[in-house]
Amino acid sequence: MTMQNKFTALFLLFFLTTFFNQLYASDIKLLTQYRLNGIDGLEKKLDQELSKQNYWNNYLKNKDTKFGYIESYTNILVCNKSKSDLLVYVKDANNSYELQKDYSAFTGKIKGDKKTEGDLRTPIGVYNLVKKILDVEKFYRPLAFVTSYPNIYDKYEGKTGQGICIHGVPAHEKRDSFTKGCIAIGNKCIRSLNNELDIKKTLLIINAHSNYKKVSKKELSKVLTQLYAWRYAWKYSNIEKYLSFYSPKFIRYDGMKLKEFKRYKKRIFAKNETKSIIFTQLNIVPYPMHKNTFKIMLHEFYKSNSVTFIGKKILIIKLEDSKMKIITEK
Repeated sequence: MTMQNKFTALFLLFFLTTFFNQLYASDIKLLTQYRLNGIDGLEKKLDQELSKQNYWNNYLKNKDTKFGYIESYTNILVCNKSKSDLLVYVKDANNSYELQKDYSAFTGKIKGDKKTEGDLRTPIGVYNLVKKILDVEKFYRPLAFVTSYPNIYDKYEGKTGQGICIHGVPAHEKRDSFTKGCIAIGNKCIRSLNNELDIKKTLLIINAHSNYKKVSKKELSKVLTQLYAWRYAWKYSNIEKYLSFYSPKFIRYDGMKLKEFKRYKKRIFAKNETKSIIFTQLNIVPYPMHKNTFKIMLHEFYKSNSVTFIGKKILIIKLEDSKMKIITEK
């Protein structure tokens, strides 16, 4: 059985399970459509349903969305620069994020968002921990977690610099109450993080203020609806609808601007190939200090007659009059 057929079979099994657990009139219509038209007709109908807000409104009702919609991360680190702390949230058995630790932290000497190399500012944004370094200089001992700064959005905004870490402090030396841009916490604290964190399942949110703005379920529902409407247009080769989700200011991670991107996509869509597009490990996080802006991180399975891709995808989007506009992607 091919990968595509496996995903199709699993998707159908999920639907049938839902059908027998919750027998609604709409489910009867869908099952009848499958009986008469087979899996292809049913699949398109289900894809349409995923692009409707009513589904996502119901789906999110009992979800913990204090940091957005999160599927992949069991730990959330929140650094509040104005309060000089690093909060550690852990997902519990009820899939809710509960505050476990509150560490005092040093951040950059200069206030504000990081813009350039050496500006002594700690960046504001949403980051991953990409590496752990145990062999560090004594000033950063005992270890350091390297962040993903500059991320795709930082690069889009022309920010520079590198090597932003969460690290320790000198054991027997005095130090300033600020850093050159990193986040520094006590050595006992960072050892505790090292013992407790899986960096692959940890997200870091750095905010300028202590009152991190929680996104409403209504806003998240709009983003999810738009994301799957974009996917629907992509999957069924509606080029005009697909491109309508891109901002006029769009620049792809590799520097490709919207005009060239449109030409590139039109050549691909002209093939009118049958496509399978499945999103898993989906995470949607409101971007600190950027109004109506979200970072979307997901694992994408894409297969057509000519291309197969399985890997990570990142989108930075803005909601404009409830419409998703992609400003950069990778």
